Order: sequence, then structure tokens, then C-alpha cells
Amino acid sequence: MESTRQKKIARLLQKELAEIFRRRTTELAPGRMITVTTVRISPDLSLAKIYLSIFPSNDSGKVFGSIKEHIGSVRYDLGKEVHNQLRIIPELAVFPDDSLDYIDNIDKLIKS
Repeated sequence: MESTRQKKIARLLQKELAEIFRRRTTELAPGRMITVTTVRISPDLSLAKIYLSIFPSNDSGKVFGSIKEHIGSVRYDLGKEVHNQLRIIPELAVFPDDSLDYIDNIDKLIKS
């Protein structure tokens, strides 16, 4: 169960990270669209789990590798954006959100 503070910070991080990924898409994943679908933050506000959806999803493993390589600079950019709202910038853990692939699979199963 998330507290109200956790939810507010998660929404703030989601908004700011979406903007950061939008600006840095050509560097991190050229020709792809990166969407921040969910952010979950730990109760002590020290760890943020970020779920990303990548479109098109082919070779998404390479894209996640690139994102994980650059996660330190993404955290730095995030710190520059939210330094007035947060005292400590949380560590970022990136996970794939494969809900679009799951939906496509269900559609294929229904059609066949």
C-alpha cells in the first residue's frame, strides 16, 4: 500500500522521466519511442522502479542495455529537474513493461 507522499513523488518522477527520455531518445534508442508507464517508489523514497514500454518492441533487449548504461546520467538529469522538490534523488531501477506485447498476443489468440 503506497502512501499519498509516495504516489505524489511517483507521479512527479514519471512526468520528469518521460520528458528526459523524450529529449534523449536519439541517444538512447534511435528510431524508438520510450514511454514511462509506471513508477513505483520505496517507502523510504530511496529507490524508484521505473517500468518502460518501448515501441517498436523488436530488439528491446539492446535498448534496455543502452538505457541501463546511461541510467547514471538520466538520474543526474532528473536531479537537475527535481532538486527543489526532493532532497534525495532516488536510485533508478529500470524494468520492461511488456503489456503491449501481451495485448498483441491475446489479440492473435482471439483472432485464430
